[in-house]
Amino acid sequence: MLRLIRISSLLDGISFLVLLYCSIYEKRILGNEEAIRIPGMIHGGIFSILLLLVIAMLVTKKWGLNRAGQVMLCALIPFAPFFLDPSLKREQQATS
Repeated sequence: MLRLIRISSLLDGISFLVLLYCSIYEKRILGNEEAIRIPGMIHGGIFSILLLLVIAMLVTKKWGLNRAGQVMLCALIPFAPFFLDPSLKREQQATS
C-alpha cells in the first residue's frame, strides 16, 4: 500500500507542476484557453487516487490523522511530494 501511495504522491507532484506550467504560461501568457483542460483532469484523477489510498491507510489503522494529513498537505504544495518521498520510503522499508 505504501508503494502505491509513494507512486501516486510523486505522480501527483509532477502533474501539479505540469498543471501550474499550463495555467501560468500556456493559458495566461499565451492565451490558450484550452491549455488546462486535459492536464487538470489528469491531475484531478491522480489526486483522487491518492486521496482514496490515504483513506484506505486510515481505515486499516496503519496511519494516524497526523500522517495522513501530512501526505495530503504535501499534495497541495508544489514540490512538497518530492521532499515527502524519502520519509515514505523509509516507512515502506521499515514495514517490509
